[in-house]
Amino acid sequence: MSAAHNLMAEIDTPCTKVCVVDASSALCLGCGRTLAEIGGWIGLTPDQRRRIMAELPARMAALPRPPRNNVT
Repeated sequence: MSAAHNLMAEIDTPCTKVCVVDASSALCLGCGRTLAEIGGWIGLTPDQRRRIMAELPARMAALPRPPRNNVT
């Protein structure tokens, strides 16, 4: 494996591979991060990443959800 691949394997990430940004909140619907956080993730310190990851559950809970189809 390459050194870059090993580095990526060591970095914790909340990425769920669902990369869709909500237009109103500018947050990823898959992980709750901003585009700036996603783009700069590799350059953040472990403490910075942990701080952001601690905020993600609240962000995700606040995101709008599509209406469910009520089939009867």
